[in-house]
Parts: sequence; structure tokens; C-alpha cells
Amino acid sequence: MAFIDWIIIVLYLLLSLGIGLYYRHRAGKSTSDFFLGGRNMPWFVAGISMVATTFAADTPLAVNEIVYSKGISGNWLWWCGCIGGMLTVFFFSRLWRRSGVMTEVELIELRYAGKPASVLRGFRAIYLGVIMNTIILGWVNVAMMTVLKVYFNISDAEALLYVGGCMVLTSLYSSISGLWGVAVTDMVQFVIAMAGCIILAVIIVNSPEVGGITGMKAKLPASTLNFLPSFDKLPGALSLSVGAFLAFIGIQWWASWYPGAEPGGGGYIAQRMMSAKNEKHAIAATLFFQVAHYCLRPWPWILVGLCTIIIYPELSGATQQKEAYVHAMHDYLPPGLQGLLLVAFLAAYMSTISTQLNWGTSYVVNDLYRRFIKPDALFGSKDEAEKHYVKMSRIMTIVLMAFALAVTPLITSVEAAWSFILECGAGLGLVLILRWWWWRINAWAEIAGTIAPFVMYSISHFIINPMIAKNDPAFFAETWEPNRISYFITVTFTVLVIILTTYYTKPEPMEKLRAFYDKVRPGGWWSHVAGASTQNKQTGGLVMCWLMAIVFTYAMLFFFGKLILQEWTETAICAGVALTSGLLLKYFVGRTRIMED
Repeated sequence: MAFIDWIIIVLYLLLSLGIGLYYRHRAGKSTSDFFLGGRNMPWFVAGISMVATTFAADTPLAVNEIVYSKGISGNWLWWCGCIGGMLTVFFFSRLWRRSGVMTEVELIELRYAGKPASVLRGFRAIYLGVIMNTIILGWVNVAMMTVLKVYFNISDAEALLYVGGCMVLTSLYSSISGLWGVAVTDMVQFVIAMAGCIILAVIIVNSPEVGGITGMKAKLPASTLNFLPSFDKLPGALSLSVGAFLAFIGIQWWASWYPGAEPGGGGYIAQRMMSAKNEKHAIAATLFFQVAHYCLRPWPWILVGLCTIIIYPELSGATQQKEAYVHAMHDYLPPGLQGLLLVAFLAAYMSTISTQLNWGTSYVVNDLYRRFIKPDALFGSKDEAEKHYVKMSRIMTIVLMAFALAVTPLITSVEAAWSFILECGAGLGLVLILRWWWWRINAWAEIAGTIAPFVMYSISHFIINPMIAKNDPAFFAETWEPNRISYFITVTFTVLVIILTTYYTKPEPMEKLRAFYDKVRPGGWWSHVAGASTQNKQTGGLVMCWLMAIVFTYAMLFFFGKLILQEWTETAICAGVALTSGLLLKYFVGRTRIMED
């Protein structure tokens, strides 16, 4: 790299630290200010922060591998998440903001009563805030290390040293500034990251090897450019049976617990919703996030992925196909732009790290330390307590950073970590949705739904899959990957466990259910608790909002893709569908009046 590239990187790092220092006073007032920005965040800040957080250093690399091996249609592996995301927008974002809790885990004791609720809250604070959060931070570090190793041809130890330095800087401004500093830094980082990815896509597409959009289309198999999976086995495309595809998109969006895509909302997405100014801003922020996440971000990554098939045609294996994105940066960017693209990756990396540190710390401090170790009652005044908890929050941010750095060398495969988290939350999504909409769900059902996936994950991977592979060696190659088989088995098992546990254990005390209903006013099946609910009158309209938002988002996703590929008839059709569904969405939003203060 040239001297100008290093100047760009240093200026970016100083800018990130400067933003953190600017917001340090606002974060020090209380834990609400530190973790939720004082519950006064406008929708565009909260929404962009959500998008930036889900754009990590591993995201462009993962999309590159998907496109290289399965074509554009391979992205349905994550595009199907839009269905559950839009459910969160219209059914749950208002409820999160209305609940008044500080974390997702605190909701447990608002919804459930007694010792099972307190045990579940403490367990999930450790499980999510420390264990799962550390795994996620570790794999984000590994992804950034991959970028540095490939780009600079350095060793694992050197890459870990550089990533560790970036993580220390990120934890420093996160611990100083709280959520406001994290969110504003996210906005800056998202703009830089997207600008860098767009510039790279334009340069690569117009390189002599590719020859523009026309040349790219001529040099690629037609199946690679399909937007929908192939239902026949075609090279370079996601090939599934019709039933498999419908099962995949019909189950994953509601069944899977996954960071950033929790059914019913949760994690840092819930944190941003709870930090919004009011319910209207919570809805708008989450809607913007879903549209930007699925419509705006993917195409620069997809274009580079398609071009790497042409430029590096002999790559085999997921690792090489991921690294092709970094090789394209190294081989095609001039001085100045190389620094900008590395800053783009740093921005994507740091936005995810800062959010994960702030979010994980909120669980450790609010739901473990404050709830069980040193509660408010031990302090002389509320101000004294808040100052102490803010201090602990800053300390725990650094501690979580140290945990993540310690775990990072132990993670040898990002895919394995991703698969483990997805499967160990398979089926849990059902109870996370129903706890809002069905009075009968109790703490034991959520406990069972948390434990059951681990049990079936172990049985599937250590007993069922080896048995199938032994008796029919060709089964996985011809029908399903082992992870998909075990995923659907785990979902089925977990759902059955949740339903049986719900019916064979006592419901929550009526006074607890009434208190929850009066505070949150959820829709659904609450007549047993509160009689006829006025909220139920909105359900039909909300369902239409949800359906129209899904149609609009997929239509816009396809519109941008067809526009880029210069397929004008399809572009016009997608534009028409998007316009129609957008107008219907506006109509139903107005009819339900959910965007009114």
C-alpha cells in the first residue's frame, strides 16, 4: 500500500475515537443512557445502526462464497429471513418499546413469575451475554484476520495482533461513549463501508477481464444469474426440490434463534427498538433496517462474487471462494482506494464489535450483576447506584473484549461457529414469538425450548447423521447436507417439547399475566386474561402490513438486481410490483394507525 492508504486508515481510526470521546458525558448519566441512549434515539440513527451492525467483516466474504458456489440464488439461505424480520416490524417493535425493559433478558421477569423466571433470566444473561456473545466476537475477529492475512500475506499471530489493536480501540470508545457513541459511529462506518464496496464492485465489473455487465453475463452460466433456486440440478446454482425450498423458507424465519434475526425481535435489534424515541420511531427504525438489509446492501457484494468466478475460475472450497473477495481488492484497486477498502472492512468490523460489546455488557450488568449480585437496595440513593453500574458497565466492556480475544484463536471455522449457533437455537423461535401472543406460554416452556436444541443437536450430529452416512453414503451428497437434516430434526423436536411442556406445566399466575398485559397490551390470545381485547381488531390490518412489506422488499431486491443486470422487462415488472405493494402498505399502515403517536 502507498503512504496515502495508511493516512486514510489512521484518520478513520482517529475519527472513531473522536466520536466516542464526544459522547462520553451523555453515557455517564445512567445505565439507561449507557445502554439505551436515554431512550431518545431517532429512527434513522437506530435503523442505520442496526444495518451497520449486521454488516461485519465476514459478510462480504460469506456472500462471495455463496455466489461463487451457488450463484445469485444461493442468497436465499439468508434472504428468507425477511419474512421473520417484517413480522418483528409490525407485531413486536411497538411491544418492545412499550415494555420499558432495558434488555431482552429483563423481559423474562416481566412476562413470567417466580424462581423459574429468575433462573431463566440469570442463565440467559450468561448464555447470551457471555458465551454466545464471545463466540460471535471471536468469529468476527477471525473474519477480519482472514482479510489481513490474505491482503498483507502475514501470519496468524501478526493478524491477531493487528485485530487485537483494533478491538482495543473499539472497546475503548464503546466503554467511554455508550450506545449513543456506538450508534453515531455506526452511521459513519456504514457510509464508509458501503461506499468502499460499491467502488470495488464498479472497478471489478468494468475491468478488462470482466468487460462490464454485458461481458459478465456472457461469460457466466445462465443458471448462475438465476434469482430463484433451480429445481433441477444445474451447475453454479442453488438446486433444491420445490418441497425443500418451501420447507426452508417456511420454517427458518420463525424457528431459528440467530443474532440479529431473532423471531419476535431480540438481542441488539431489540436494544435499538427500546432505545427509540417512541413506538413510532421503533417501527420506522426496524422497517428501514429490513429494507436496507435486504434491498440495498447485497448487490455490490453479489457483483464482486460473480466477477470472481470469471477472474479466478479454478477456486475450490469455501475458504478460497471467500478469500477471492480480498484478492480482488488487492489485485484491482489503485493506491488511495486500497486504503479506503481496508477502512471499509475496518468500519464493518468495528461497528459489529462495538454493538456486541455494548449489548453483551448490558446483559452482564443489568441482568446478572444488578439483579443477583449487587441490587439497587444496597445503595444509599438511586444516583449512587447508577454511577456504580455505569462504572461496572465500562469495566465489563473491557472484560468482554479480553474474553473475545482469548477465544479467537480457538475458532478455526467461521462456518462451524455459525452452524453451531443456528442449530442450537433451532425451534426456540416459536416460544419467543408466542410469549407475546399467547397467555398460556410459561417460563418452563422457554426453559425447555432453550435446552431442547442442544439435546437434539448432540443426538443428530453424533448418532443420526453418522448412522445415515454409514448405511447410505450417497444420501447427503444427493439429497441434503448433514446440517440441514439435523436442523429440521432439531426444529421438530424442539417445537414438540415446547408444546408438551406448556400443556403439562402450570400457567403463570393470573396477577402476573394481567400486569404484563396492562403494561404491554399485546395482541393475540389474551382474552382469558383481559377479556375482549381492542388490540385484536388490528390483527387483520397488521397481517396485511406484514405481507405487503414482504412483497415490497423482495420486489425492490429483484428490481435493483434486474436493473444492474440491464434486464429491462423484468426491471419494469419488479418496479410495478414494488409500487403497488408499497401503496398498499401505506394504506394498511394508515388504517391500523400504528405510526401515530
